[in-house]
Amino acid sequence: MSVKIILSDIDGTFLTDDKKVTALTARAAKSIVDKGLNLVLVSARMPEAIYPLTDGIGLPRLPVISYSGGFVLTESEKILYDKKMPLDDTKNILAEMDKRWVGVCINYYAGRKWYVRAVEYNVQHEMDITQATAEVADFDKLIAENILPNKIMIICTPPTCKEMESTLSELFPRLNVVRSAPYLLEIMDKSVSKATGIEILLKHYNLTVDDAIAFGDNYNDVEMLQYIPRSVAMKNAPDKVKALAQAVTDSNEDSGIYTYLVKHGIIDA
Repeated sequence: MSVKIILSDIDGTFLTDDKKVTALTARAAKSIVDKGLNLVLVSARMPEAIYPLTDGIGLPRLPVISYSGGFVLTESEKILYDKKMPLDDTKNILAEMDKRWVGVCINYYAGRKWYVRAVEYNVQHEMDITQATAEVADFDKLIAENILPNKIMIICTPPTCKEMESTLSELFPRLNVVRSAPYLLEIMDKSVSKATGIEILLKHYNLTVDDAIAFGDNYNDVEMLQYIPRSVAMKNAPDKVKALAQAVTDSNEDSGIYTYLVKHGIIDA
């Protein structure tokens, strides 16, 4: 099986737990590009929270699949796909959150913009981690101007996050409401998944799933790992996720992407 494209989740896969790129993972990424293969980062992050990672290790601009498949860009930053949340659901879910939960941090992502009501501690912490910059805005005005979100992300305590996931999933069946961490709740259109974003990108490059290798570590990678036949879970993935992948490699802390690609002769040691 020839390999022409490498797809990788970011947090817990391409990055260590403290959000760093190991020397060997950086070497793997550069080797992929130097060999003329496509390297694509697939993440719930916005593009502006992905590009600093690749810029930081000296890579050229890469294609990215953002918002877990809801926003797909080529290496020239051409938009291939841009799936927004429905207007009514956007208005209603914001109203529901404001009514039921006081003090949660709501983040509104639209294309390459990140909007918040105020730059509070949680927002500043997220900016420090991602190197992206949030803008203060009135969400109602954004909606009135038809600036709809690809994703709404909530930062809150784990018990509140769990409660919100259960309640909002039931109230808004057209949306995908899922925790990506104990304290993070991600909300997007129901049709969005990493697999659908990958399908769009593969079609653009005239590639098939058999040309690809996919790396992931968590439940939001399941669709991707099931879609790509040559799928690889990180050692740090939950057992249920590892059981769905074709192979398991070393952990994110131990440069598992590099380990797998060298072992299988995709790149040189």
